[in-house]
Amino acid sequence: MKTKLSLWLAIALMMFPQIVETIYSPALTNISRGFSVSAAQASQTLSLYFFAFAIGIVVWGRMCDVFGRRPAIIAGLLLYSLACLLALWVEHFELLLAARMLSAFGAAAGSVGTQTIMRDSYHGEALARVFSIMGIALAASPAIGMVGGSVLNYFAGYRAVFTGLAVLAAILTGWSIMQLPETRPATVTKVALFDTARMMLKDIFIWRDAFLIASFNICLFSYYQLAPFRFAQFGLSTEHFGYTGLLLAFGVGLGSVINRQLLKKKWPSGKLIFLAAWLTLCSGVCVHLLESSWLFILPMLGIVIAYGIAIPNILAPALRCYTDRLGTAGALLGLFYYSLLAGGLALAGWSQTLGVTLISCGLLTVILSRRK
Repeated sequence: MKTKLSLWLAIALMMFPQIVETIYSPALTNISRGFSVSAAQASQTLSLYFFAFAIGIVVWGRMCDVFGRRPAIIAGLLLYSLACLLALWVEHFELLLAARMLSAFGAAAGSVGTQTIMRDSYHGEALARVFSIMGIALAASPAIGMVGGSVLNYFAGYRAVFTGLAVLAAILTGWSIMQLPETRPATVTKVALFDTARMMLKDIFIWRDAFLIASFNICLFSYYQLAPFRFAQFGLSTEHFGYTGLLLAFGVGLGSVINRQLLKKKWPSGKLIFLAAWLTLCSGVCVHLLESSWLFILPMLGIVIAYGIAIPNILAPALRCYTDRLGTAGALLGLFYYSLLAGGLALAGWSQTLGVTLISCGLLTVILSRRK
């Protein structure tokens, strides 16, 4: 058994949740037509996905501490594959929602498990640097997902998208079985889930981090949720929407590079998050002003640059006071911010107003980051 996580496998596992979400986004308009539901209803598949993902984060995070990081991740990937196959055969929209929620539950294992392995292996500034490097790798995720999803959707609709997701999950499962190490310490402190939950519920810093992470993610995923329908209104195809993933990927990558350079210049994480918050707010105002034109995608570049700067600086130190229970604490933190993300996306899907969503989240991040 290997004792060190392969960098390429770590990158693949970290990219997986973003790829499987953005590859699905171009199929939203096709799903709306295929199941005869409104744009708002189709958009809610994304918010429900994150509600189930939040529950999965808790369950799999706990399993990481109880049974180990490796079996939890592999079991989650297998469940995700099964759920994608189920989605291929459903004929009712409610069953599609159920399959999507089951797939989200399985995908959560890869997210919390990989972050736990990374926190097992790195600490302090080294952990911040690793998260920053991962941020650069993650920059490719939206482009891969959106372009891939557009191509699959063009040739065979949403069923091809779910087939592609199942194949991707199967490949990653086999790779994990062969190379994924077990990094759980030999002696693990046995901690009660509810005791840890009580500690974290009283921790104002945890809640601040949860709201910040959720807000930056709402800004990113509300674009994937709402923009396909905006493009359709402008007479543009899902392929055009998919290609905007290249712009967003460039933005996230640029944000990660900026973050790394400023960290080298000894910028504190709080200052970087405050910078990202103001960039988000200003870009959100510009999106709102341009929302009646396809040019609204241009200020979205500022949104994703801010995301690339902020997220590594929030995530890396978030659990510094919970090192004796990283799996459980990471799971609960995930529950907090994914539940907030799901709620935010539910409101965004209901309102169908991208600019207002971005401005609201931008204001919240500015207020919270002032005290970071």
